[in-house]
Amino acid sequence: MSGLPFYATQGQGDTAVFLLHGVGGGHAAFDTTTSVLAQQGYRTIAWDAPGYGGSAPIEPLDMKGLADALWRLVRHVGAKRNVILGHSMGGMIAQEAMGQPAMAQSQTGPSAAIDGLILFATSPSFGKPGGDWQREFLQSRFAALDAGLGMAGLAPLLVGGMMALGTPTRVRAAAIAMMSEVPEATYRAALAAIVSFNRLENLPNIRVPVLCLACNEDKTAPPAVMEKMAGKMPAASYQCLSQAGHLGNLEQPVAFNAAVLQFLQKNFPV
Repeated sequence: MSGLPFYATQGQGDTAVFLLHGVGGGHAAFDTTTSVLAQQGYRTIAWDAPGYGGSAPIEPLDMKGLADALWRLVRHVGAKRNVILGHSMGGMIAQEAMGQPAMAQSQTGPSAAIDGLILFATSPSFGKPGGDWQREFLQSRFAALDAGLGMAGLAPLLVGGMMALGTPTRVRAAAIAMMSEVPEATYRAALAAIVSFNRLENLPNIRVPVLCLACNEDKTAPPAVMEKMAGKMPAASYQCLSQAGHLGNLEQPVAFNAAVLQFLQKNFPV
């Protein structure tokens, strides 16, 4: 199928788990998770979002375009059951896709549905209303790029503040290396896309099983925000990982994988 994003897949089974990375990631962000899920009978689909890694960019790179790309991938994979695990920006893309359910039927080819969500270190809207906060946020995030440091210069400045104190140096280094590989144009476009994201009013309409998974030291998607978010969805549960910041799947992979597996085995048993 033309226009498909790149994805890495492991495992077999009727339930496909689509793993969507954050703004500074790529499909390798879930390397510590995919093999664990595959060993338990789930098929994992870890994508490079459009413009990242092996995936061609889209124009415009906005939330609707990213959600459309996800729907195309879900239909292409053609699994019996589909669960979306979205981290940060990936969780926003998942919510955007749930706000466009007609996309599953709007094009020729097999229909599809999203049967469950794992919303990890994310939120239903970004920033404060009005636009001033968003502009200031983008200016602060782009300052290093505008100064000519590039993504390799920006990544060390950001990653340290995203992780919990005591995170091993090798884990920090891996996250910095991953963000450094994101094309600057993609990073700028992705940030511009998420600052206008707001699917708060659609939360009560999400009736599939949902796990809202937070991290206790996450300043980007605070646990209180995620717990409140879970309360607005009829079939959502809330859980918080300890000793983890915004990149909890890398900081605490054992606890992260256990939480994901518990949700899957309860709601989508093999």
